This record gives sequence, structure tokens and C-alpha cells, in this order.
Amino acid sequence: MWGALGAICWGSAFAESRVHTVTIEGMKFSPEALEVKAGDTVVWKNKDIVPHNATASDHGFQSPTIPPNGTWKFRMRKKGEHDYLCTLHPTMKAKLTVK
Repeated sequence: MWGALGAICWGSAFAESRVHTVTIEGMKFSPEALEVKAGDTVVWKNKDIVPHNATASDHGFQSPTIPPNGTWKFRMRKKGEHDYLCTLHPTMKAKLTVK
């Protein structure tokens, strides 16, 4: 009985997770502020003609270099406010809040 209940609870939690997209375009992250839930996935899509990355100042996440037309995704597990930037272009800054 508990096995089936556990599977139902696990499936329910998994079904509630969402995918959010941050677009990198015009040397900006859009949206510049995003709120997600723990367990959600964030996908960064680079629409610029130059490479970028997404690096959290608290070391909560760090992408590899995302090439033009490339993507990178990360499942958010660490709750809190995560300021991040593109270390290749430090004027590009954004905030990700994980509830």
C-alpha cells in the first residue's frame, strides 16, 4: 500500500514542477527577475550573436558558455534569492528567486 501511495505522491510532486525560460537577447536577461519553485527547471536561451553564461553570485548555479542559438537548463533546488550575471559581459545582471 505505501509503495503505491509513495508513487502517487512522487508523481504528483513531479507533475507540479514547471519549466521557465530566460531569454538572452540584446545583451540582457529577460525577464530580469524571475520567481520559481524549488524543483522547477529554468532554461536559458541565447538569442544573441555572441556567447553568454549565467553565473550565480552565491555559487548556486553556473552555466557553461552558452553559444549563440544555444540553451542551458538547470533544476532549481536551493531556495533563496540568487543574483546572477554573465561573467563574459558583467553588466548583464538578473535575479532568480526560488521559493
